[in-house]
Amino acid sequence: MPEGRSPIRVKEDMGNRSLIRRFSSSRLLQVLTALALILAVLRFYPHERLAQRIPLSTAVWSADGELLRVTLASDEQYRLWTPLAEMSPELIEVVLLKEDRWFYWHPGINPVSIVRASLRTWRGPGRQGASTLTMQVARMIYRLNTRTPAGKLRQIAAALWLEARYSKRELIEAYLNLAPFGSNIEGVGAASRIYFGKSPEHVTLAEALTLAVIPQHPSTRAGRSDSSRNDSQDDGMLNARSQLAALWRESHPSSNGIERQLDLEIVARRQFDMPQQAPHFVDALLSVRSRDVRPRIETTLDAGLQKLVERQIQRYINQYGNRGIRNVAALLIDSRDMSVKAWVGSADFRNEAIDGQVNGVLAKRSPGSTLKPFIYALALDQGVLHPQTILRDAPTAFGPFTPENFDGRFFGPISAQDALIRSRNIPAVWAATQIRQPNLYQFLQNAGVSRLREEAHYGLSLVLGGGEVTMEELTGLYAMLANQGVLRPLRVEPQEPVSDGVQLLSPEASFITLEMLRHNPRPDDDGAVPLRSRWPVAWKTGTSWGFRDAWSAGVVGPYVLTVWIGDFKGQGNPSFIGVDAAAPLFFRITDALNLERGHEYVASPAPPAGVSKVAVCAESGDLPNVYCPHTVETWYIPGKSPIRVSQLHRAVAIDTRTGRPSCPPYNPGLTRFEIYEFWSSDMLKLFREAGMPRRVPPRLPDCVSEKSGESPVIASPLRSVSYSLHRKKSDEVIQLEASVAADVHSVFWFDGRALIGNIPVSSGSMPWRPTTDGVHLIRIVDDHGRAAEREVKIHFVP
Repeated sequence: MPEGRSPIRVKEDMGNRSLIRRFSSSRLLQVLTALALILAVLRFYPHERLAQRIPLSTAVWSADGELLRVTLASDEQYRLWTPLAEMSPELIEVVLLKEDRWFYWHPGINPVSIVRASLRTWRGPGRQGASTLTMQVARMIYRLNTRTPAGKLRQIAAALWLEARYSKRELIEAYLNLAPFGSNIEGVGAASRIYFGKSPEHVTLAEALTLAVIPQHPSTRAGRSDSSRNDSQDDGMLNARSQLAALWRESHPSSNGIERQLDLEIVARRQFDMPQQAPHFVDALLSVRSRDVRPRIETTLDAGLQKLVERQIQRYINQYGNRGIRNVAALLIDSRDMSVKAWVGSADFRNEAIDGQVNGVLAKRSPGSTLKPFIYALALDQGVLHPQTILRDAPTAFGPFTPENFDGRFFGPISAQDALIRSRNIPAVWAATQIRQPNLYQFLQNAGVSRLREEAHYGLSLVLGGGEVTMEELTGLYAMLANQGVLRPLRVEPQEPVSDGVQLLSPEASFITLEMLRHNPRPDDDGAVPLRSRWPVAWKTGTSWGFRDAWSAGVVGPYVLTVWIGDFKGQGNPSFIGVDAAAPLFFRITDALNLERGHEYVASPAPPAGVSKVAVCAESGDLPNVYCPHTVETWYIPGKSPIRVSQLHRAVAIDTRTGRPSCPPYNPGLTRFEIYEFWSSDMLKLFREAGMPRRVPPRLPDCVSEKSGESPVIASPLRSVSYSLHRKKSDEVIQLEASVAADVHSVFWFDGRALIGNIPVSSGSMPWRPTTDGVHLIRIVDDHGRAAEREVKIHFVP
């Protein structure tokens, strides 16, 4: 017992010490609890992800998982954020082995490393680093200058703060996405694709070792071309990699196959080489999403189909480049959901000689005859014709517009289906004059074709490609036929909803139009070449005026394909003919598409409930009468299609004594019946000119003429057309033309009640020059009393 202190005093001191110890333990527990609570709040309180703290590149991906493009971030870096789950485990482990083996055990700083580095730096000639992986993340995120003591202290504080706020998994993910890899490349997401052409998920152990040693000296170990590197830099990288490989062997002494993995050949690209697939498509996508800062954009484009189309285009150009075919654009979409599958804006994006960076899919070009299917579809919808309606392919003047056929020939009578697939101009223009509400111009407006001029600017030339459309617009129109007349916008991102669209054509007219186009034979189908398509192909070609554009567009099973061949400068080339230039490439692509995707089962389109089939007379296109010798089946729309009984074939009673037509009652012993074709006057003329004269029926006696034959059909002047004539040009006239029944020999033309003249049918047309402005009622009466009339508006100009 200490001298001078009583036992009671000693007990009191011992009690006080015990109380102090209990109080200190309680206070310590409270402090630790408070710290834990603060750390929990810091960790779990909502805060932004590390990826949101830095500007990122935008990665554009294909539907089949290929990287199409990586853009520069706003700070001019290639930084492709990759989740940790999408990185190779070996890559993560190698980086930790190289940068921070105690990463999972320290709170953001490693005191032992700091002390050791400080001593070595103070004693040695150079600096010794002691930064943990977290400290490096802090430096990169907060842009710290850590070369000064104050900067180093700020780095330590920032590392502790990051450790409190984020998990170890988030921190290692941030490091792997921020580490420098030479030039303006940051993160393994960009580096692995640039140097090895693969994602971080698929790098080998040998490649992971190579990536791990670059961030320590990024400017010398990567990012330079062969010409700027030297042997010492290569040796430095190899030595660093060898040392890291030795550490890996030490940490995995019992692992099988290490040496084999380490000895795998590394094929690294030193040249800067970021993916740039489907460049026109990606440019178009990013231009309309310029304010979109998403780090990842998924697209509907199929990289496999994109390469398929590009490959076929390149082979075709290599084969036919000597014909001046140097540039091609193509667009492939899936009509089922309107998703873009392949988009080729030019034959070579980098070729300045062909203006390769022009996006041909979005360029306005003359469509040639590729709009003709929609004229016939509108005519089907409006009851003007059906596929076997006989049209006249004959020289015809539609007011001041006198179109000619591409080959300069005329076929005479031709079915609407043959007129479409043979691309005859006269029947198409005639059909365009018969359709109303909508006409072709209004239809294109409703379909969203942009930058159309006023309707009067085009007139009937719009039928033959007088306007301009983009390939995107034209492909959408053909997809509308595949979608039962519903126009839907194209989709480039999978999250975009499939639009309900706008019904521009009836399902019946759309189906029949495609059926007509499916009868269009392949350009190489000469009987010796077997059809390679498993899917039906409904297609059409087009050639613009001056041979500036060659087109082929159509529906191929579930896909819609459009091909253009031409010159962006607008120079013509006699080789730029749709059926000769674009169609062969179109079918090369469709054949390759069948081989690539032929396993996709596509049922043949079923006819809509509103269509039926009917037999018609092959020669006239009307319901066969008892005398019609040949019939064919055709699709028709009940309640719309023009179905009437044919009057082309008629039985004429011939008196066997005179050989002339006789009047009833007929004497069975002296009468025979002969079948004649009663063609109109203009058709008989065409047959004669074509060297195929028809037997002309005999002149019928008055007793039967009123019961047979058809009324005249006025061909000129045109219906609903205003004619302008110059007052001072007396030679300006309007030709009065009509087709009449075969038994007609002469016709009378009237302006109101005033006789214009009487001419024989063989004269063809009668010139007429009106004397007054306003509306004139033009009438024609044939020599059997059958008549037709039409109003025409006349306007005189100085």
